[in-house]
Amino acid sequence: MAIEEPKFTLALKDGAFELRDYAPMVVAEVTVIGDQQAAGRRGFRRLAGYIFGANTRREKIAMTAPVTQTPGAGDWLVRFTMPGRLALADLPKPDEADVILRAMPAARLAVWRFSGLTGEAKVAAEMARLMSTLKTRGLVPTGPASIARYDPPWIPWFLRRNEVMCPVAVPA
Repeated sequence: MAIEEPKFTLALKDGAFELRDYAPMVVAEVTVIGDQQAAGRRGFRRLAGYIFGANTRREKIAMTAPVTQTPGAGDWLVRFTMPGRLALADLPKPDEADVILRAMPAARLAVWRFSGLTGEAKVAAEMARLMSTLKTRGLVPTGPASIARYDPPWIPWFLRRNEVMCPVAVPA
């Protein structure tokens, strides 16, 4: 059974680089402290708890992909996209106060796809490739870049699909 992913329209594709226009979506997110790997694991567990029933209705919510992680000032924002059929008002309230539900507006994201593991050095190198591509194309980031992981941990490392993505301005 395929895992649902957020809907987008592809505006440009050039090798590993893509410009995508995402539709509005609803997310569950949590901010955690730690290095990239530890924060990712902790944030994932908090959000997984919510979708597995740690909510006011003890309702299970389908897992989607990707799981994103965005660096902050000494912390990380870890985010799950909620299934597209669910509006913010349809979702049960999380049991944990630090799990936040949020409606996200439509957005244009610049994306760099890569496979393999997502250790800090690998992610930094892929983010540098994305930022170099943005500069070459005259695109300006409008927010921080995120790591997007699509596969469960039992997928062999060399088959894993990952991305780094960054919001950019939509031309007028």
